[in-house]
Amino acid sequence: MSSKPWYANGLRFECTQCGNCCRNHGDYTFVYLAPHDVVAIADHLKLTPQAFVADYCKIVDGYVTLRMDEPACRFLEADNRCAIYPVRPKQCATWPFWEENLARETWEGPVKACCPGIGKGPLTPAAEVERIAAETEAWYDEDE
Repeated sequence: MSSKPWYANGLRFECTQCGNCCRNHGDYTFVYLAPHDVVAIADHLKLTPQAFVADYCKIVDGYVTLRMDEPACRFLEADNRCAIYPVRPKQCATWPFWEENLARETWEGPVKACCPGIGKGPLTPAAEVERIAAETEAWYDEDE
């Protein structure tokens, strides 16, 4: 039995700038923020971290998340651009290469259903996919 992942040859993904990843999709409704994200976004918006959290976030199961009360992220602009792109949360910057997305049924199911860039574009080697996923996990674990 092989210990190689199903994506051992890599995964294709190319952002189409459709903004779908910034819209609510069932389980894909939460954008979690590490303390680093809160500070960077607050600074970018010229707010204190406390004011940013009060105005733009909510606490879900003890985690700070962007408030997603609307069908899309409040920072998604009409042209599908991110208003805070230079300081976007790590979760946003590393989409779709998250550990929970790397199960074949997840990648080929709900991820592909909401993201037209799945299966397109350049091949990202498996080692790079796993590096990005691990870096994302570490980002959120750093402050625990």
